[in-house]
Amino acid sequence: MNIDSFNQNKFINRELSWIKFNERVLLTGMEKGYKILDKLKFCSIFSNNLDEFFMVRVASLKAQVDADIQKKSIDGLSAQEQLNLINKKVKKLTTVQENFFNKELKNELRHSGVQLKQFKELNENQKRWCNNYFLTSIFPLLTPLVVDPAHPFPFISNLSLNLAALITDPKSSKNQFVRVKIPTKNTGRFIQIPNEIMKITNKKELYFITVEDLIGNNLNKLFGGMICLNYSFFRVTRDADLELKELEADDLLIAIEKSLQKRRVGGEVVRLEVEETMPKNILNLLIDGISISKEYVYFSKSILALDDLNLLTKIDRKDLKENLSIGKTNTLLEENNDDSIQNYKSIFRILRKQNILLHHPYDLFSSSIEEFINQAADDPLVMAIKITLYRVSKDSPIIKALIRAAENGKEVMTLVELKARFDEDNNIQWAKQLEQAGIHVVYGIIGFKTHTKISLVVRKEKRHLRNYFHIGTGNYNSNTSKFYTDIGLLSTDTDIASDLIELFNFLSGFSEQKNYKKLLVAPFSMRKKFILLINREINNAKKGKKAEIIAKMNSLVDPEIIELLYQASQNGVMIKLIVRGICCLYPQRKKLSENIQVISIIGHFLEHSRIFWFYNENNPEVYIGSADWMRRNLDRRIEAIVPIEDLHFKQKLYDLLIGYFQDNSFAWKMNQDGKYEKIKGKTNNNSSQLDLIKTWN
Repeated sequence: MNIDSFNQNKFINRELSWIKFNERVLLTGMEKGYKILDKLKFCSIFSNNLDEFFMVRVASLKAQVDADIQKKSIDGLSAQEQLNLINKKVKKLTTVQENFFNKELKNELRHSGVQLKQFKELNENQKRWCNNYFLTSIFPLLTPLVVDPAHPFPFISNLSLNLAALITDPKSSKNQFVRVKIPTKNTGRFIQIPNEIMKITNKKELYFITVEDLIGNNLNKLFGGMICLNYSFFRVTRDADLELKELEADDLLIAIEKSLQKRRVGGEVVRLEVEETMPKNILNLLIDGISISKEYVYFSKSILALDDLNLLTKIDRKDLKENLSIGKTNTLLEENNDDSIQNYKSIFRILRKQNILLHHPYDLFSSSIEEFINQAADDPLVMAIKITLYRVSKDSPIIKALIRAAENGKEVMTLVELKARFDEDNNIQWAKQLEQAGIHVVYGIIGFKTHTKISLVVRKEKRHLRNYFHIGTGNYNSNTSKFYTDIGLLSTDTDIASDLIELFNFLSGFSEQKNYKKLLVAPFSMRKKFILLINREINNAKKGKKAEIIAKMNSLVDPEIIELLYQASQNGVMIKLIVRGICCLYPQRKKLSENIQVISIIGHFLEHSRIFWFYNENNPEVYIGSADWMRRNLDRRIEAIVPIEDLHFKQKLYDLLIGYFQDNSFAWKMNQDGKYEKIKGKTNNNSSQLDLIKTWN
């Protein structure tokens, strides 16, 4: 669909909408109601999000400018206009973050017994301990690199923390620029000073010094016989998007490995972060050496790389963070935990009786999905297991179960998506390990990412084969399942199972099947079906019937879907949207979207589930699955959306969706101007996530 065919005034810029989302993350962490380590977590997430945003989105826009590509955004902005607005808004937000860290977080940490000390604040005995630690644990790792005619400006790796110094030879009075990479991966960012050195007996009190502060105060040991005139710290962000020409690749795994090597070397620098106090002479040397425009220089009032604050959230102070170790076994699966039933057949026996709707993290991933795959691996009646893997935890119980299944003689097929951004290397290692175990590993369809979350178990029962399956909204990742909210369906539905068999055959290259009985599969039937479902509500509204759409997703970007939602609103369809991140639609605008409400939930858990509910004359059609309403999901990825047909499950999902709109703790309302405001309760506080801990199941 041509962007020019749409009225650009109807759409919010995708990149600016993402910045608003990240602002909500930051502001959430600044709320008084959160405990200090949770505030650090949100502050860290804000910075980590920004890093990825610059590495991918900003890098892409800069590449468009450099290539003189005139393509405009959905709201009519050129790449350069978007970059100008991004820089302006991000610099404003990072200033807010830095002030909050300096004035609020550090003080709150100190009052909680956790202190970030500066070297200059320490007494002589404490400095002596730190200096000794430097000599024994840090000094051997450092490599100063001088810049002169014989030594060109050194390569600065992506997201590394660095020290830039000007040193002088007292004999010749000659000045030289030196760069020292801070080895944070080997030393850690925050070095704990022992309590006995601080003369503190309370074990809850903790004292840290940053590794760069310690190095900076020991530079004289690095430059023997030289004088350090001044020094400062900096950090660069590079283009990290993979350039991958799949059609020209003989072996996709090898091609991606080569692309990853290029990423490690790094592309063009898209951001330079420096201390606000950096001397101009050092700054100018950096700008020239790195070759970056001044508008992409970010001056920091705080320590650099605030994403490292996540390291402090791991300290053993449970009183300083919310206990998020939640979840229980789904009530329909509790039978598996009965000591009197030590029988690997039990999960299949349960599924033969009824379907199971899962909601993580409220339903334990370990006793549902992992148990499903584990039992399949050990059950002698299971003939085959098929699964798609997009993002997998590094110590994955599911991978172990798949390997065990192969060792037990079962046919195991896994699709490993090698192009899952920033998980490519991890997935390459898993793919190799799975292949070594004798598992049939495929990488999907050329030109498309496979983003589906599906698994299929084929079991021989009496004289026939029965298919059991799981379809979900989230990855088969035991780590993220603890703090991502995701919906999943365990079932034996024969039509859906038949669709999954066809889909797996398509993914392995043995079928060209594009028509499915019940599944909505992108890029084939999904867009058409969603358009049909929205148009049906429009037609019902035109006839004077009640018409309603409720949808929950991560992002809403697709212009065709947005245009259709506007039409639905104008015809009287009531639309409620729960969009966590990017939303390019304007809600509640007169004569455009008066009947559309948009909220965003930013809480302890990352809202990741996708749910689509259509009233359909009081016979709701409900779907869950892996796709957002974005062009990439509908047109450029292999996605699967499954209908929820059980009436009880439909009601549960409806209640879940309505519950989000009653939230006045974690919910943000989008106004007609595209800005967000936090929804606050006047008397009672409703928290969708905390309430679900108590009520789900």
